[in-house]
Amino acid sequence: MSLMEIGKPAPEFELYDQSDQLYRLSDYLGSWVVLFFYPKDNTPGCTAEVCDFNSEYDRLSALGVTLIGISTDNLRSHQKFAQKYRLKFPILSDKEGRVALAYESLFRLGPFRIAKRNSFIVNPQGDIAAIYRSVKAKGHGGFIHEKIQQLMAGE
Repeated sequence: MSLMEIGKPAPEFELYDQSDQLYRLSDYLGSWVVLFFYPKDNTPGCTAEVCDFNSEYDRLSALGVTLIGISTDNLRSHQKFAQKYRLKFPILSDKEGRVALAYESLFRLGPFRIAKRNSFIVNPQGDIAAIYRSVKAKGHGGFIHEKIQQLMAGE
């Protein structure tokens, strides 16, 4: 049975981003949040997805939406990745995979743990408003932008 269901509280987390800034989901109560998990910095699919979200950042931000990426890569990897692609949003390091596990987004392959390509929209009350599993990298940012506009219109 899945603990991640629409209408249930989104799991809290505390993680650091590429600039060594601490992020807590609870800091964003009162606003919409898009959390997206991705497997690995600098791989073709993940680069496409992250760059797609980066191109949607201004439109999401104009709606008051906070965009946060999460992977199991370390902070140094995130720093290089964010600089290389001039990311406008935080990418958080979940090195131990605890947050990915809480969001049912952790994939284990022997001793390796990576995040699955999943996305979540969290409403201003801190509840899961939408879940997208095993998403396609290209075009996902635009898809999320459309979906969050629909969710906001239904408030």
